[in-house]
Amino acid sequence: MTELAFRRPPLRNAPNTEFPRIGGLHHVAYRCKNAEETRRFYEDILKLPLVAVVHHDHVPSTGEYSPYFHLFFEMADGSCIAFFDLYDGNATVPDPATPAWVNHLALQVADEAALLDAKQRLEKAGVSVIGPAVHEAIKSIYFFDPNGIRIELTCIIASREQLLARVDRAHAAMKDYEQLAAKARAGRPA
Repeated sequence: MTELAFRRPPLRNAPNTEFPRIGGLHHVAYRCKNAEETRRFYEDILKLPLVAVVHHDHVPSTGEYSPYFHLFFEMADGSCIAFFDLYDGNATVPDPATPAWVNHLALQVADEAALLDAKQRLEKAGVSVIGPAVHEAIKSIYFFDPNGIRIELTCIIASREQLLARVDRAHAAMKDYEQLAAKARAGRPA
């Protein structure tokens, strides 16, 4: 199996629109409290290679003075997880109105064996891991990085046919949203 054999083709082709087609994730960026601690976690434990480091005193998009150290870790598909160290020792402050499980970064592994291997290796490295948990189409484990960012490692356990059936139901399920939200806001079980 090649490294990317587990990547599935899109479930639905994007509609033909005037907006350019978004091809995939280039990088997602978070704030980190310590670049070296972050590097150790992502490169030494998760085995994502450090592929770029950028340092500027001024933000290129705004010109604002704000010295930073920006590091990029590459995943198997070429996309990256990136971090900004602002040299102040602070990590991103979680939103107190949002439960800790909501905001997270979900990363896919090849299969269930890879997921369980990752769990064992993380625990051996002293990382506290939750799961595996089964969600309809995926199985996942959860843990926090040194910056307090919740990471989900997941593998697809559903067949392509099951995934396509979910696509077919997605818009119909959205029709239930307002009714479910109204019940939840009223404190009734959805």
